[in-house]
Amino acid sequence: MKEIILKHVLKNALDFNGTANAKAVLGLILKEKAELKNDVPKLLKEIEKTVQEVQKLSAEKITEKLQTIAPEMLKEKKITVEGPLKALPNAKKGNFVVRIAPSPSGALHIGHAYGASLNFEYAKMYNGKLILRIEDTNPENIYPTAYTLIENDTRWLTDNNIAAVVVQSSRLGIYYDHAEKLVEIGKAYICTCDADAWRVLKNDCQACPCRNQDTKESLLRYAKMFNGYAEGEAVVRLKTDIKDKNPAMRDFAIMRIVKHVHPKTKKEHQVWPLMVFAVAVDDHELGITHVLNGKDHLDNATKEKIIMSYLGWKAPEYQHWGLINFEGFALSSSATKLAIEQKEYSGWDDIRLPFLPALRRRGYQPETFRHFALELGLSLTDKKVSKEEFWKMINAFNKDIVENIADRYFFVDNPVEISIKNFHSKEVQLDLHPTFPERGKRKFTVNSLFTIAMSDFKRLGEGYVHRLMDCGNFELRNNKFQYVSDSYDQYKNADNKGQIIHWLPTQKTIAVEVLMDSGITITGLGEEAMKNLRQGDIIQLERRYFARLDKKEKNKLTFWYLHK
Repeated sequence: MKEIILKHVLKNALDFNGTANAKAVLGLILKEKAELKNDVPKLLKEIEKTVQEVQKLSAEKITEKLQTIAPEMLKEKKITVEGPLKALPNAKKGNFVVRIAPSPSGALHIGHAYGASLNFEYAKMYNGKLILRIEDTNPENIYPTAYTLIENDTRWLTDNNIAAVVVQSSRLGIYYDHAEKLVEIGKAYICTCDADAWRVLKNDCQACPCRNQDTKESLLRYAKMFNGYAEGEAVVRLKTDIKDKNPAMRDFAIMRIVKHVHPKTKKEHQVWPLMVFAVAVDDHELGITHVLNGKDHLDNATKEKIIMSYLGWKAPEYQHWGLINFEGFALSSSATKLAIEQKEYSGWDDIRLPFLPALRRRGYQPETFRHFALELGLSLTDKKVSKEEFWKMINAFNKDIVENIADRYFFVDNPVEISIKNFHSKEVQLDLHPTFPERGKRKFTVNSLFTIAMSDFKRLGEGYVHRLMDCGNFELRNNKFQYVSDSYDQYKNADNKGQIIHWLPTQKTIAVEVLMDSGITITGLGEEAMKNLRQGDIIQLERRYFARLDKKEKNKLTFWYLHK
């Protein structure tokens, strides 16, 4: 087992720049040797231990070890594009770089998760790199904590396979140099016209007076932007076809003055690049080979290509997906930020929000969102995804993952104590997981006193044989509970079959709260074995739903609802 683990950890680390992912390795191992699934917790623990050891090694040492124990894994494999992802033009294995580029206006939401996941899956397909670039060149629309939120969730979403994290506000000097170059070669000029007057000229396909200034004057004006002009008095414009059929392409701005305090650079800089200029420069400087984003960026792609052509750069391949309308979801970062400030939500991880910090805290797995992205694929066709459809898909994908992870436990909300006459004392043993009995048992010592949920209590009809799940049968006669038998077959074959209910012994329980996705908290009791859970564990509350342990206190456990 250890050799199988080692070879897969080494290969995973080699494929992803020295960083191995334990869960990804687990899947590969189980695919090769299915019988090892009989002890997944032990297997995963051994994988994590091996990952820690391998990540201390250099790439050369990893290759050397892999060559010794599994040389066949070093052989070049032909990329197959069969499956959910279509091939990309001019994409080459090992020479493929994509990026995701959110602005730090808030946390990432389900729409961002689609784009990030799609880029990540293509990076894996072509053995390439994924870069996270935080585009913060608009000082007026920055939420300072978003830098950390975005990086943490992107690393989580991609199993920590981010080649680099780039923050644009730290690269202003690079943009300044390239803007000055465009001015020097006569491809850009500094416009001081009134914005409204310039817009009228542009819409009439006429150049403004500033367009014909000589290079010397343009360079003087460019220098003056840094300490002479006030905000709004001057912009750097790119010289394009002033008669272009698309008005957006006519002498568009690439640099402007903004004196708003930036959370990172403070008041140090007042000249900021427009998005298309910073993107064009960074895509070149970072070696981006393919750009995958929404078709609302089609005009931006055209602008970026013009900028790159002026500077003698090769543009990346652009591929776009259609607009995805997540119907019924509130995905506005600015509106959500305001609601958080007004205490409508507790934070970006409020259980009611469709933002990744909340979904992650509930127990959704990163593979779930990647599966969703693969399902939608890369297509120019616009899509509508209703709230109902989204949760149905996401929950199904996530259930496939957590069903084998989550052990089972009893939870009784709004508990009611009942006494069942003549119920004999005994020990009941139940599997922690029905599919993996080797994980162990939960043990209950029971007598005639049981705790059940109020909702179950109200459903107990007079004269019917009811069953305490995996424990015994009883009936209600004359408002009293009477033991019938232990046999499930007797319950199953009874003509007057009643309810199967889950239960707890009246002793040895622990207080449990479950925060539901509506924001409502349900209180009750859980079985004593739940005390052994660790914060972050995902379990299934029998016959109810999956939940993640969010907080563990001495006498109380707080779970977050995941899904059914």
